[in-house]
Amino acid sequence: MIFAAACGGLGLIGGWALRSPAEPPIAPPAAAPAPAPGVERLSLTAGRLAELPGWADDAVAEALPALRRSCERLLRLPAARPIGRDAIAGTAADWQAPCGDLPARDKDSEAAARRFLETWFTPFLIADGDHPDGLFTGYYEAELRGARSPDRRYHVPLYRRPPTLISVDLGQFRSELAGRRIAGKLAGQRLRPFDDRAGIDGGALAGRGLELLWVDDPVDAFFLHIQGSGRVVMEDGGVVRVGYDGTNDLPFVAIGRTLLQAGIIDPGQASMQGIRDWLKANPERGREIMARNGRFVFFRELDGDGPIGAEGVPLTPGRSLAVDPAFLPFGVPLWLDTHWPGAPARPLRRLVVAQDAGAAIKGPVRGDLFWGFGEAALHQAGRMKSPGRLHLLLPRALAARLPTQP
Repeated sequence: MIFAAACGGLGLIGGWALRSPAEPPIAPPAAAPAPAPGVERLSLTAGRLAELPGWADDAVAEALPALRRSCERLLRLPAARPIGRDAIAGTAADWQAPCGDLPARDKDSEAAARRFLETWFTPFLIADGDHPDGLFTGYYEAELRGARSPDRRYHVPLYRRPPTLISVDLGQFRSELAGRRIAGKLAGQRLRPFDDRAGIDGGALAGRGLELLWVDDPVDAFFLHIQGSGRVVMEDGGVVRVGYDGTNDLPFVAIGRTLLQAGIIDPGQASMQGIRDWLKANPERGREIMARNGRFVFFRELDGDGPIGAEGVPLTPGRSLAVDPAFLPFGVPLWLDTHWPGAPARPLRRLVVAQDAGAAIKGPVRGDLFWGFGEAALHQAGRMKSPGRLHLLLPRALAARLPTQP
């Protein structure tokens, strides 16, 4: 679906992650092997909600719409379904009572929200082994201008998923490859790599009727590929939402790092905005730089609310967090303890919900905060590269059964 940003944007520090609602993350093996030395591992330490940094200051009711969307999904699961790797969040049965007791939509008062959370949940500090500190970046929903037909202004195509694109879940063939995919196209009886960005931009898919929309700027289209979904404002003022519908699955290349290593930009320009501004100011060289990222994304039109995260539910600005599903399951509430983008002295502490994933969002204490759409969201997402900590909120009945409970 959607993508992660940060100065880590374009992959400098690890933000920028493709979301895949059409291809949800593959569930990891039920029993994970013991981690090797130096390999990330999740550990939990129980605490109390009242002791969470900034607990009394957040408007937690603002997170309930996001939690409600995840609860609706959790309540549809079979009761015995494990939630997350090694059932770190218990089973769906453990969530039935708290999700069933969520305040009604018309009663999302702050007092009701706090009563609900304090009644049902216990927080756990998340750590990578003995290390609770991690990195938090931001992402946003791109906004472009487009049309249904090409002309001199609208000349950059957004492509539908080609019927010749074949996606393979390697875990179905070998258990040690669980969680890994490849994509390609058939050449005779052999699967070959799909065309890269340069080949597709050069016309590899032209004339096949795969153009979904046409937009007016190749740099905005490139950023849409990185974000994974967005809004296209049409000439008549209407808005078309587009979302991720597959990729050629070639390696993602962080062009921000490429620009830095080549000495083209300095670290002070390595924000999302700085990189975008440079690409637009240098169209010829910019095309060559963008082509180095061979990964290409295909889109579909989205109906209803959006954008859609990897969990399969619409994201909520400021309250949906992308996580690494190898460690944290979708749908669980989390307490984010970091600072505002570009303002280390201004705490950003709030209730969020794990509802998305990203190729560069890796590890137990790693997150990408969804800021919404448009320039204001880009301003926050593009600057966010904030150290911090993360707490997992688990149902009290489940928490009481965990060995980490004091």
